[in-house]
Amino acid sequence: MPPNRQRPLTRRRLLQLTGASTLGALAGCVGQLPGTDGNEGREVTPRPTVTAEPDTSISLTAGSGTIRPAPDVSTSNWLYDEQFPGPELRVQEGDVLSVELTNNLEAETTIHWHGVPVPNPVDGVPNVTQDPIASGETFEYTFRAEPAGTYFYHSHVGLQLDRGLLGPLIVEERDPHVEYDREYVVVLDDYLPDEPRLPSDGGRGGGGMGGGMGGGGMMGDVRPPYDGLLINGRLPEDPQTFDITEGERIRFRFVNAGSATVFGVRIAGHEMTVTHADGRPVDPVDVDSFAFGAGERYDVVVEATNPGRWFVQADALDGNEPPARAVVEYEGTDGTNTPQVPSSPGDQLQYSDLQAISSLDGVSGSPDRTFD
Repeated sequence: MPPNRQRPLTRRRLLQLTGASTLGALAGCVGQLPGTDGNEGREVTPRPTVTAEPDTSISLTAGSGTIRPAPDVSTSNWLYDEQFPGPELRVQEGDVLSVELTNNLEAETTIHWHGVPVPNPVDGVPNVTQDPIASGETFEYTFRAEPAGTYFYHSHVGLQLDRGLLGPLIVEERDPHVEYDREYVVVLDDYLPDEPRLPSDGGRGGGGMGGGMGGGGMMGDVRPPYDGLLINGRLPEDPQTFDITEGERIRFRFVNAGSATVFGVRIAGHEMTVTHADGRPVDPVDVDSFAFGAGERYDVVVEATNPGRWFVQADALDGNEPPARAVVEYEGTDGTNTPQVPSSPGDQLQYSDLQAISSLDGVSGSPDRTFD
């Protein structure tokens, strides 16, 4: 079923979307659909825990460290394995993944696997689906990595997402519906140089997926004055370079890991073919740009047919910070030339352009109940 046509991404609209997703999450945590009694409600079967031996086992440590998003910029952050963003986790579709998290922070923490339908006990929502992991303790997350797609993991405690506790999770398809020769993961983020604080704390304001809708959490009503926008942990004055060769098809996996920023994405000199939305395959659609909110992911394929150096640019549609940037550089190009900037947004992706290739398992027919 195609999504509704895109509306302008106002703050109020984002709050409405957040509220809808929250309602769906609550429906999975209780025995019956909300608003029903024992005689009317349809039982909701929780996703079972995974007891099979893991195909991939990974150890992560959450701790404090220093990041340098630009040569002359450094700040203290909370990190996974002293990396920002955290290490890329990559597994095959259907494999059982086990991640043992050791908490070396001075505060409790959890990991939430954003977009992956995992069993409640490993979903990482503190004091709802699991007890938070105390300082000095460990917790093992085990789940089956499916469906395939581009996801990310992050802390779900307080404002810890805005302190750097995030990283990409890639579940590879066994049979991709598009062909490509090379791929890059592009994690977009909004940057605070110091500890995030809620407005009620007298600070700068702050985001964080656990911050609460009323207190400036992800898609919250108060957007902090960020000091910059990042691609893969780097400010635009120190952009990462993506090396490509003419004739290749490049797959870019874009992740909006920011707390409160809607990004508009363009690649100078190139059209993008959107192939996946929030991890799920869609009929390919050609566009010049797309916009996505906090937590969303888009995969695109780019034909490398225009040699040179070009900016990948992500503008804050709800802020005035300089855009996040990376560089696409063709093999054999003079690396001293200034990359070219994107032109006007042009043909922008609309939600109505996205047509799912297949429906989600278990989602069919008509709704049981409708809430306005």
